[in-house]
Amino acid sequence: MRELPPADPGIPDDRSATRYLGWLARRTWPSVAAAVVFAIVWMTCQALVPAVVGRAIDAGLTHRDSGALLTWCLVLLGLGLIQAGAGIARHRLAVFNWLAAAHRTVQVTVRQSNRLGSALPRRLKTGEVVAIGTADLGHIGGAVEITARGTGSVVAIVTVIVVLLLTSVPLGLVVVFGVPLLMAVVGLLIRPLHRRQQAYREQQGRLTGRATDLVGGLRVLRGVGGEPVMSGRYREQSQVLRAAGLRVAAVEALLEAAQVLLPGIFLVLVTWLGARFALSGRITLGQLVSFYGYAAFLVAPLRQLTETLDKLTRGHVSGRRVVGMLRARTDLPDPDRPASAPVGGELVDGVSGVVVRPGLVTAIAAAVPADAVAITDRLGRYVDSPPGTAATLAGVPLNDLDLATVRARILVADNDARLFSGPLWADLDPARAATLPAALAAAGADEIVAALPAGLATEVAERGRSFSGGQQQRLRLARALIVDPEVLVLVEPTSAVDAHTEARIADRLGPARRGRTTVICSTSPLVLARADVVLYVEAGRAVAAGTHRELLARSPGYARTVLRE
Repeated sequence: MRELPPADPGIPDDRSATRYLGWLARRTWPSVAAAVVFAIVWMTCQALVPAVVGRAIDAGLTHRDSGALLTWCLVLLGLGLIQAGAGIARHRLAVFNWLAAAHRTVQVTVRQSNRLGSALPRRLKTGEVVAIGTADLGHIGGAVEITARGTGSVVAIVTVIVVLLLTSVPLGLVVVFGVPLLMAVVGLLIRPLHRRQQAYREQQGRLTGRATDLVGGLRVLRGVGGEPVMSGRYREQSQVLRAAGLRVAAVEALLEAAQVLLPGIFLVLVTWLGARFALSGRITLGQLVSFYGYAAFLVAPLRQLTETLDKLTRGHVSGRRVVGMLRARTDLPDPDRPASAPVGGELVDGVSGVVVRPGLVTAIAAAVPADAVAITDRLGRYVDSPPGTAATLAGVPLNDLDLATVRARILVADNDARLFSGPLWADLDPARAATLPAALAAAGADEIVAALPAGLATEVAERGRSFSGGQQQRLRLARALIVDPEVLVLVEPTSAVDAHTEARIADRLGPARRGRTTVICSTSPLVLARADVVLYVEAGRAVAAGTHRELLARSPGYARTVLRE
């Protein structure tokens, strides 16, 4: 059995929810096919047990043939052993298929989140993303897993029908027409359940998104006195969600009741007819026991078929949400024919005229901080430059490169980045790179880790709330240094730390990035004095270049900006 998750999840089929579920099944087709085979063997063995028991009864009680009785008992034992082995194998494969579908869905949705980047909040609501990562994974895994048991149930029912028709045509016809009738009645409940589940999921996503916004803006709401209003709206939507949940539960209750009542009625009917046929001599005593056994056995495959319809419906609803996310498009589409990635070279912003030479620490000091942010957005291709002024890397426009290549070559680290909950080492260095200690020291974050009770194993609170603003900034800087990209763009990396810590970081940053290209947007003299090249930006254009001392001497605008005059 292969390990999970797979290294490459593949390219999903996002044309529809049905096609997506089919793609998941095809990606693990050997285990899915094996699960189907074992499920068929497992259910077929169960379907043959009543017939063998009936033959044993007729051999032992009716014909008094001890040899035949022993033979049929051994056949029954063999069926039991095969059924047990097939059941164990089917269950193991079913668990693997469930996990494989869930893991693959996680991988493709996380990859899509990375592709969407900053466009993700504009394309999808927070609640929808949360729902995909929680309930939808289970439903999609269940839809793939249930295919084996559903197929085994169909084969078992067909086997029972064939046996009954060979024994008694009237009783066999009762099963032939009764089973589709039962499934049709159950199917009438599936469609309204599908609609109500879809409505419930949509309302749940909206409410989750509102809860996220409410928690994130709680301090502001309290400051302006809006907390009671927003809380009231949340309560109203909670009641709407509760009502939608009750509507779903009502249909699910009817479905559960139908799964018990309808097969029960069917069992009574077949048993009653079988008893009449036995009294009239049309079937033997052993055949009567077999008919009763089949009527009781059919309850299990019928319930499994109902469960199959239910899980496929739930999986389809969840698959539609995943497909909706996979079909969302970023504001920065990849070119139809991406250019080859250049090696080294200057990084140039055609709008501002900023030229970043390879292998140096280049500082950008802007008279208006927003101009520096706009430049970093273009250098990292978080926005597309106007025609004719595209940012270039080694002469190749970033617009002509696929976005994954740009992200791999150029890392933009700003103060909007967040720390994630979980162990600190997993947040900073999930790949366990050997550069972690050096990066922590360069960012001045080694003393933070040393003061923690469990060191790198310390659990980080949501959004890094357990750290101060300056500590978060240093940890984020360490995380960026660990990645060690070809081009690292830092936006105000020391704005939240004290002067002593800032000087220490400025001293260590250059040596830590030796031989790599580094861009620092800052107006701090401590940082600028240690840069190889300083570019002064005024009115959105680079108007001067040189060292910090040179610009102080010959650029009054630069002096006013960095000396706060």
